[in-house]
Amino acid sequence: MIKRALRTISLAKLNGFMPGVLSYNAVLDAMIRSQESMEIAKEFYQDMMNSGVSPNVFTYNILIRGFCGVRELEMGLQLFSEMERNGCFPNVVTFNTLIDAYCKVGRIDDAFGLLKSLSEKSLEPNLISFNAIINGLCREGRMKETAEVLEEMKFKRFLPDEVTYNTLINGYCKEGNLHQALVLQAEMVRNGLSPNVVTYTSLINTMCKSGNLNRAMEFFDQMEVRGLRPNERTYTTLIDGFSQQGFLKEAYRVLNEMTGSGFSPSTITYNALINGHCVLGQMEEALGVIQDMVGKGLAPDVVSYSTIISGFCKHQDFAKAFQMKQEMVDNGVSPDAVTYSSLIQGLCLQRKLTEAFDLFQEMWRMDLPPDECTYTTMINAYCVEGDIKNALHLHDEMIQKGFLPDVVTYSVLINGLSKQARTREAKQLLFKLFYEESVPNDVTYNTLIENCSNTEFKNVVALIKGFCMQGLMSEADRVFESMLQRNYKPSEAVYNVIIHGHCRGGNLQKAFDLYEEMVYYGFVPHTVTVIALIKELFKEGRSEELSHVIENTLKSCKLSDAELAKVLVEVNHKEGNMTAVFNVLTEMARDGLLPNSGETSRA
Repeated sequence: MIKRALRTISLAKLNGFMPGVLSYNAVLDAMIRSQESMEIAKEFYQDMMNSGVSPNVFTYNILIRGFCGVRELEMGLQLFSEMERNGCFPNVVTFNTLIDAYCKVGRIDDAFGLLKSLSEKSLEPNLISFNAIINGLCREGRMKETAEVLEEMKFKRFLPDEVTYNTLINGYCKEGNLHQALVLQAEMVRNGLSPNVVTYTSLINTMCKSGNLNRAMEFFDQMEVRGLRPNERTYTTLIDGFSQQGFLKEAYRVLNEMTGSGFSPSTITYNALINGHCVLGQMEEALGVIQDMVGKGLAPDVVSYSTIISGFCKHQDFAKAFQMKQEMVDNGVSPDAVTYSSLIQGLCLQRKLTEAFDLFQEMWRMDLPPDECTYTTMINAYCVEGDIKNALHLHDEMIQKGFLPDVVTYSVLINGLSKQARTREAKQLLFKLFYEESVPNDVTYNTLIENCSNTEFKNVVALIKGFCMQGLMSEADRVFESMLQRNYKPSEAVYNVIIHGHCRGGNLQKAFDLYEEMVYYGFVPHTVTVIALIKELFKEGRSEELSHVIENTLKSCKLSDAELAKVLVEVNHKEGNMTAVFNVLTEMARDGLLPNSGETSRA
């Protein structure tokens, strides 16, 4: 079709007829939509210019869309500059295309800049402009900033549409903020809008990850009621959810429905089933799934083999684990860090530390740097053997290599030092990292924090949690105060950990003050934190504060599904039946009706 169009234009020119800009635009648009090479489109555009046909805004929009579609944003920006130089004014479509392209490459701030510059061109953003920005923020995990965009939409009298809601729900699901995802889903349905297949799949995936398979199936059934057809990913997500918990009968039932709907299981689907069999210790059946895959023309990948190897290691069949490692290499599949970590963990459990260390060294030779989990496994193995010197050496090495120890690493070392009657060192191990004493290569804990990307306070949480676990609350408070002194705003995770620590440590007033501070700054306390605080307040007979916390908790619970549970909490609280209150709150949390964490707007 495009070749015929090009021939027609050439023929017209040969016969003295000059095609207009509309003809050129139609051919350019067809080229872009048919995913022709952008070089060909560029040559055709050049021919248009050489023929004396002036491009209009639609010409530029088509070309910018084409270049942005193949991730050549810089070329799109050059055309944007060219059109302005040639006196051709961009319209909102031009801006939207570039805003979307900026967002897709993670340049959100540039996208915001372009959005703001619309008014300078006497143009107004439309719903597509805002949806593109929201999508970009969700991709980057910057969910808190979406609230500002929604406020601006509201100010300009734009109502969120299905795209807005679906994008936000997907973003909150990826972040693990199930509470907010469910709030938006309920709001969306109330407003007469329907979630799409991708959104339902995200909700199902989040429910499966939280172990709430009943709720996952409710969403699956809702899809059918709304006339939405599950896709391969939806089915695979459910199969994985059931397999993770060892419900293989249900997993195979979903698999049968999947194949009955015309979808062929992928390697990912089979890997989920392999994992399910390994969870139940059914290693022969897991190997049978591998054979089924091969029989259907699918090659097992590194995940398939690593899952089997991990299963054999957990059941201490190391001969077969190493046999599978050899088989995967023979079949051209290279072991990854997970493969090695499983084998190392298995050997450490068998107290075969020499063999484990050999594999640990092999990882470096294979250019597969061990992760925090592998280091922690090795550190723990040395601690078990009473070899604290090598444990501390590995701890220093992991920092040297740029890996940041987490609360598990700290706990392992503290326990190891304590068993060796080195309590003072155990107490000071974490302490020295936060304060300005040197660690290997003159790296300070400050530097490590500054080098963290979007999770800059992950290690501070681990540090505080490590102290809280050991009951060292004065040290935890000193770390918390140091954060404030250094102008680091504590995250909800930090507040949750330290409040829970003070509840366990018996300093109820401190826990309650931190709770009040946390709520003031707009954070929603984790359900575990709330229940711990409520229990201590009840135990101490502090009725006023107890009522205040319960009232705040119920305010954060916005789903209509939770109304009955909220009434049960209120009634039992008034009657003084706190056991029932704790039971209902726990059930609400399990069903996803209470927040795990997150932020609300400040009151």
